[in-house]
Amino acid sequence: MKNLSKICLSALFAVAAVTASAQHKVEKLWETEPLIKVPESALFTKSGIYVSIIDGQPWEADGKGGIGKVGANGKIINADWITGLNAPKGMAIVGDLLYVADIHDVVAISISKGKIDHKIAVPESGGFNDVTADKNGTVWVTDSQKGAIYKVQGKTATLFMDNLRGINGIKAIDDKLYVLTGKEMFVTDASKNKTTIVALEQGGDGIEPVGNGDFIVTAWSGYMYYVNTAKGTKDLLLDTHTGNSKTADIGYDPATKTIYVPTFSANSIAAYKLQ
Repeated sequence: MKNLSKICLSALFAVAAVTASAQHKVEKLWETEPLIKVPESALFTKSGIYVSIIDGQPWEADGKGGIGKVGANGKIINADWITGLNAPKGMAIVGDLLYVADIHDVVAISISKGKIDHKIAVPESGGFNDVTADKNGTVWVTDSQKGAIYKVQGKTATLFMDNLRGINGIKAIDDKLYVLTGKEMFVTDASKNKTTIVALEQGGDGIEPVGNGDFIVTAWSGYMYYVNTAKGTKDLLLDTHTGNSKTADIGYDPATKTIYVPTFSANSIAAYKLQ
């Protein structure tokens, strides 16, 4: 009887371990036609998904870039909604303005008018990458080339933090900034108190909260992770690094648990269901 109890208990632990390891996974829902020329970032809204389109080299000011729109069903609504940008990357919305990182400019686009409202030029910047906006409407921009974070209020950008090697993704939640660099995901506050959440071997790119304190995080080369912030752990959700499909700056719909992934080199947006 004692041995039987031990066997049953061991079996229960084994089942629990398997359940825990399989707790989070993704299922592919759709992928657009490969007609979006080098998509870098996807931003989900109820009216559709905004996509930053580089259409050229990642850091070249060639005027070929723009912003497109894709439906939640995977249909391309308008690949040329905004044109005349250079190498647009991360995006964030404050009111009617869509803020876009575009090398040395933070471009503010009027959503209602469908045109550029103004640009905030930062000549000393190395190369802007991701954008987020906090609850007060302050915009935060990462500079991957100089390893810095800029704070944008109104039409003025000021340096907030530097010496952040490999910085890319950023997300403002309440009064904190969650940041991805080449080696870690960390959280910081207005006083620049910095706490590491998890190590990153590949270097982070996209970052989206799932609504319970945890995050979906990507590495551009083709990895997507579920990050448990309380435990400081990450679980691999997707690995496409051996193919042409990358995992750049993702968008997320918390209502349907859908992750929108710009594939960069594969010229498409792919949607995955978080389970």
